Amino acid sequence: MSEAMLTITDLYAAYGKVQVLHGISLSVPKGKVVTLIGSNGAGKTTTMRAISGMLKPKSGRIELGGKDIAGQASHQIARAGLAHSPEGRRVFASMSVRDNLLLGAFPRFTGARLRGDIKRDLEQALDLFPRLKERQTQLAGTLSGGEQQMLAMARAVMLNPEVVLLDEPSMGLAPILVEEVFRIISRLKQQGVTMLLVEQFAAAALNVADYGYVLENGRISVHGPAASLQNDPAVQAAYLGGGGQH
Repeated sequence: MSEAMLTITDLYAAYGKVQVLHGISLSVPKGKVVTLIGSNGAGKTTTMRAISGMLKPKSGRIELGGKDIAGQASHQIARAGLAHSPEGRRVFASMSVRDNLLLGAFPRFTGARLRGDIKRDLEQALDLFPRLKERQTQLAGTLSGGEQQMLAMARAVMLNPEVVLLDEPSMGLAPILVEEVFRIISRLKQQGVTMLLVEQFAAAALNVADYGYVLENGRISVHGPAASLQNDPAVQAAYLGGGGQH
């Protein structure tokens, strides 16, 4: 395994008195795609929120590039190089597509994160998402759900991040757009982008991922290379529709 870009050790998180994560540990190696699968309510989104600073963990370590970021504010974590494309596609509806993308690079403009050529990255992002290129002057609020999802993903990539968190990128999308989203994830992977992917379509997630973790009731129940999870009878029965076909 190459060096870990993101390492989570013994992470506990709760909403008030409701304990959601019970000591989970996982690792995302540089340039790899790791997926976290599990049923609704297993704690997948809570994990993402704890990593990106939207929720303060109760205990545990979250290391990004070897530095512990657990409990830091979201903007500090973004500056450190972690981009979060959250569940539910939160785009800035009254801003243009292009301005939404530039906002993704905000820590780079302010000098808090000095990375690369923003103009070139914007062109690359628009090439990666042709639908956005056609609509770059449109207000984000006028885009379809699928286009807004692509915008949320493209905005995360504009940070030029060390790690991208993708939380349910296919949620609520038509099947043809789900395919498009996974094509884009594959392309980002080819470019060496490190990703942690939470996804309801376990089969599609394991197809694109290098490694997978199964989360059940706030604990990791099984983990391993994506191919071995695809062939695991218990994982097939619970998450892959029995036969592992898709």
